[in-house]
Amino acid sequence: GNHVWDKKEGLPLLDAHPYLLRPANYPDGNPGRGWCVSETAAGVPVAVINLQGQVFMTPIENPFRTADAVLEAITTEHPGVRLILVDMHAEATSEKQAIGWYLDGRVTAVLGTHTHVPTADERILPGGTALQTDVGMTGPYESIIGMRPAKVLERFLMNTPRPFEPAKRD
Repeated sequence: GNHVWDKKEGLPLLDAHPYLLRPANYPDGNPGRGWCVSETAAGVPVAVINLQGQVFMTPIENPFRTADAVLEAITTEHPGVRLILVDMHAEATSEKQAIGWYLDGRVTAVLGTHTHVPTADERILPGGTALQTDVGMTGPYESIIGMRPAKVLERFLMNTPRPFEPAKRD
């Protein structure tokens, strides 16, 4: 998502590892790629697309139009792909729902990310696409969005910037 650019040391990894994705709707010329096709252990081809939203986020190319272009490329370059997963990394649940409805019947699932807290709105849309506006985060359970609670609380209590530290427990 939007944090892919945070550590310059990681940027070369985007070109070195074909399954490490950054949002597809960043302008051409950026490192890495925004989608890939892989196979399951059973040999079933699966496409994964990463998109970033526009609402309350850094300005970026339109994710809806980018999704259309990527789906056309997948169809052309990998005609056997029937499973397509979309990671919609966005702030607003409305934008994640909108992309789900827009892609309904054309992708297998739209799974929202970014806000770190899973939503209880999972459903199957009329065209058969699964949608959940946020699947939550991985990482330490005893944390505030992955960071040590004491450091986050200091920031809220003091109203001044404080460095966060990744949580390590549980």
